[in-house]
Amino acid sequence: MAEFVSSIPDNFNQLGKVIYDGRNVIRVISAPNGEIINVKKYHSPCGINAFVYSLGIRKAKGWRAYHFAQRLINMDINTPEPIAYIENRRCGIITDSYFISVQCQYEHLMYEMGNAPAEEYEPMSKALAQFTVMLHEKGVLHKDYSPGNILWRKDGDDYLFSIVDINRMQFGYVDMRTGCKNFARLWGPKRFLIMVVEEYARLRNLDVEECKNIMLHCRARFWRRFSLKHKVKFELEY
Repeated sequence: MAEFVSSIPDNFNQLGKVIYDGRNVIRVISAPNGEIINVKKYHSPCGINAFVYSLGIRKAKGWRAYHFAQRLINMDINTPEPIAYIENRRCGIITDSYFISVQCQYEHLMYEMGNAPAEEYEPMSKALAQFTVMLHEKGVLHKDYSPGNILWRKDGDDYLFSIVDINRMQFGYVDMRTGCKNFARLWGPKRFLIMVVEEYARLRNLDVEECKNIMLHCRARFWRRFSLKHKVKFELEY
């Protein structure tokens, strides 16, 4: 698909359909070979960031997404297969960039746990805890571990997960506090998050009460700040 992929920046606005239009733009496109691909166009870096990214002082978001995806797949962690990273430059400065991957076919997002009843979130709680333990035990911390970045589907009685928007990752040992803070942005009833972190603590042989207190404190702090500027789209319990 090299020729088609190379042409994407010139034809981006005419290809496929937009599934996200915010600071960045995401389109889902059918490639000539029938493959469904996901193309994320990153906004042009501004000010000092234009030089920081262009000079390689810090790797650009799309570059990180492409290489982190390869790294996760090599660790048997599910994330959409990367296809390409493309940069456009003017006078050596990045103007825009694109991360291209296979479209994830998992049909559910964790947003669905927002106001979910107990019969839905109880089985999900253990599965999500197990998945997160696997990430953390492999030294992988998704720094934007939020509902839109965790995709899932059911295979019989099993829950399968895939993580996306992976340009903000940290690799290395994940301690108890960092691991418990990682749940703060998730949607769902308070009891759901408590069940998740209790199972997480049990699987990692950590103090359950301490883990629960860390998570609840960080969760309350995050959502209080968030709710000052945004509408919370689920029934929030502190």
